[in-house]
Amino acid sequence: MTELTSLTIADARDGLTTKRFSASELAEAHLAAMEKARVLNAYVLETPDVARAMACESDRRIAAGKAGPLEGIPVAIKDMFCTKDVRTTACSHILDTFVPAYESTVTAQLWRDGAVLLGKTNNDEFAMGSSNETSFFGPVTSPWRRQGANTPLVPGGSSGGSAAAVAAGICLGATGTDTGGSIRQPAAFAGIVGVKPTYGRCSRWGTIAFASSLDQAGPFARSVRDAAILLRSMAGHDAKDTTSIDQPVPDYEAAIGKSVKGMKIGIPKEYRVGGMAAEIETLWAQGADWLKKAGADIVEVSLPHTRYALPAYYIVAPAEASSNLARYDGVRYGLRENGRDITDMYERTRASGFGAEVRRRIMIGTYVLSAGYYDAYYLRAQKVRTLIKKDFEDCFDKGVNAILTPATPSAAFGIGEKGGADPVEMYLNDVFTVTVNMAGLPGISVPGGLSSEGLPLGLQLIGRPFDEETLFSLGEVIEQAAGRFTPQAWW
Repeated sequence: MTELTSLTIADARDGLTTKRFSASELAEAHLAAMEKARVLNAYVLETPDVARAMACESDRRIAAGKAGPLEGIPVAIKDMFCTKDVRTTACSHILDTFVPAYESTVTAQLWRDGAVLLGKTNNDEFAMGSSNETSFFGPVTSPWRRQGANTPLVPGGSSGGSAAAVAAGICLGATGTDTGGSIRQPAAFAGIVGVKPTYGRCSRWGTIAFASSLDQAGPFARSVRDAAILLRSMAGHDAKDTTSIDQPVPDYEAAIGKSVKGMKIGIPKEYRVGGMAAEIETLWAQGADWLKKAGADIVEVSLPHTRYALPAYYIVAPAEASSNLARYDGVRYGLRENGRDITDMYERTRASGFGAEVRRRIMIGTYVLSAGYYDAYYLRAQKVRTLIKKDFEDCFDKGVNAILTPATPSAAFGIGEKGGADPVEMYLNDVFTVTVNMAGLPGISVPGGLSSEGLPLGLQLIGRPFDEETLFSLGEVIEQAAGRFTPQAWW
């Protein structure tokens, strides 16, 4: 059964089609692997009964010749996506008993296409974090270890549970949300592929909101092809989401293997930040060389407002979070703490229900939106955001097809090593990823190599709006050159 958990989605799809194994056998193999890997804390809720029932239905549809594009494929869902009749918490105490009566659009489309739900994965509380250490259910432990050491490492955040589950072989693919790098950064740390689509490509309906103008759903997978397969099911217009774009969804898988000859790839000089590890610089140069050998043209570009992206992001995102999280007040659903009056009940509920990082961001957001500070902070940050977007537009207008950067400034770090006394230290992990969200662009993280300590390092490709196909073609070139990386099981 172990070999079934090491398949790619494409391989599993072929095996189910040729009846080498059944969807039920595939689900059982993953449920058994999940039990053995509970030390990772990747799942906050396992759904074995649901998985078995869905797999049985998949077997029936396969036998009847009515298989969907993801028929029988076992997947994990980040606990930010509402799943009907299955507990959904955003990994927060304030929602730890919430069971939705509705299904998010992204997950509904996965079930429509035949995917099988294994469970809900751990994430930073309300997706606020870069290491998956802020979850009410405790931190996720990466399936990776440094060579010669046993220090538990973070899987990245906020979608750390999804990334760890895919890397550890306890699901074939998973969903994530990306607000400032929360798919691409954990994908890089876990040695897998993560895609943040163009803003509006995947519906946000039924996804618990962090920062509405930045949040975007996307897939985690072990290969670029698998990520393309998942995104085709996840993407699409949704009338229930006013920010959803009404554009046809391409066959992303068809882009795999297409020639990249003549494509112009930009290398932004502003991403050479101070203190960046030498091995990250080396990896970046290696990635450019791989694309050049495949026929792409490498050119230096300038994104002059990159230096302002991180501070602007940490004004815009908390501002939107403070507004979105105002709904969690103990009145309609979730946690309620008794108080002397309604104001006291609000205060007690929110103080008890939210963790330290969420409270910090709510306070920052409320401050920058307050009278007297709105113009000085929030309005200026939005102006900076417009300039960041224009930087990318200027590059693309000059014929650049995609931009190559590192995905993270370092490999994964140890649990508890960063952010304790200085939260800004943790925020700096997003330095290479937040620009993509601020500009609403698509980005992909692809494993590019291993650090000197034997940990995965990722390369990021940033594309034109709604041109994920080019990213898949380029990502496949990097994947073929670098190979794939699998952790040695220690759990």
